[in-house]
Amino acid sequence: MAKATIKSKTGALITVEGSESEVAHIISNFEKTSVVGQVKQAMARTRAEKTGAKKREGAAELIIAMREGGFFQKPKELGEVADALEEKGFLYPVTTLSGVMLGLVKRRELRRKRQDGRWVYGR
Repeated sequence: MAKATIKSKTGALITVEGSESEVAHIISNFEKTSVVGQVKQAMARTRAEKTGAKKREGAAELIIAMREGGFFQKPKELGEVADALEEKGFLYPVTTLSGVMLGLVKRRELRRKRQDGRWVYGR
């Protein structure tokens, strides 16, 4: 009975026992999947380099940048945040921004309070 030990990328040791043809088949499949994974990673890197792909900023990152720029020195309502983003060329509906703003509050990036029956956001 043939026996083989394979070490994976994660460091796991895999022991395979069986006939010589079974062990050879398993090792062959393992090596193929390893090579295919490496090729896919290389292709993705090449594609990103060719297109000059950059990670796009989301609404949360844009709002944090506005906070760091002093936009929230005075408390702002959602409509004011949406208008400021629109001036920068980013169109986000208020319904989308409400969830983003709540997430930033939960992450303690912003604070919010009730003012005249409406939520306002600030530092």
